[in-house]
Amino acid sequence: MNGKCEMIKDVKDILISEEEIQDVISDLGKQISEDYKGKELYVVGILKGASIFMSDLVRKITVPMTMDFMAVSSYGQASESTGEVKIVKDLDFSVIGKDVLIVEDIIDTGTTLSYLTELLKSRGVHDVRICTLLDKPSRRTVNIPVDYVGFEVPNEFIVGYGIDYAEYYRNLPYVASLKEEKYK
Repeated sequence: MNGKCEMIKDVKDILISEEEIQDVISDLGKQISEDYKGKELYVVGILKGASIFMSDLVRKITVPMTMDFMAVSSYGQASESTGEVKIVKDLDFSVIGKDVLIVEDIIDTGTTLSYLTELLKSRGVHDVRICTLLDKPSRRTVNIPVDYVGFEVPNEFIVGYGIDYAEYYRNLPYVASLKEEKYK
């Protein structure tokens, strides 16, 4: 049996299909392009989870843009956030005076993005906005404004399309909930 089949049997439900994801990404790319018309955009992807979403999204953005990545951790190998944000990889370039779009895979408690937004503001950005593929507002503990949302998801453990559990399941082409016995 191959590895992909092994992962599929761990899936509880497919919540968002590959086609639905691509349709929403096209819409987000159009909206972002319209909102940043006449500006140069600096897109910051949050590794590792947002890498697949960001790769598809930036190809739909039509305004001049550059991109960079940050790696942060508030989960480690756990299934619950520790609440402590640790920067594992910082930006390679200055953000002073830039219009920054943070691209995230999923917003859960909001702790990480609240921390990153304040950090970027302290570094002198002109503007900072947030784009997420998935939003889980039922888990929010920090009130953070989100400018672009692909989908709202239920309070379940989500995997696929870049989102992992203990580094697995990122390569599933859809968004799914994971069977509880896999992460408990």
